[in-house]
Amino acid sequence: MTWRILLGVIGGAAVGLAVYRFIGCRTGACPLNSNPYVAMAIWGAIGVLMLIGK
Repeated sequence: MTWRILLGVIGGAAVGLAVYRFIGCRTGACPLNSNPYVAMAIWGAIGVLMLIGK
């Protein structure tokens, strides 16, 4: 169970960083994609929820 959580956080954070880097928000008006830390935290939480739900 611990490995699934860790894998979800790392995988989700990597996706969040990629979303920030390649899609992002040029104006800064998008709260989820304008800051890399917020994007990584949100996507990390999504990754955990996806792997725990299985």
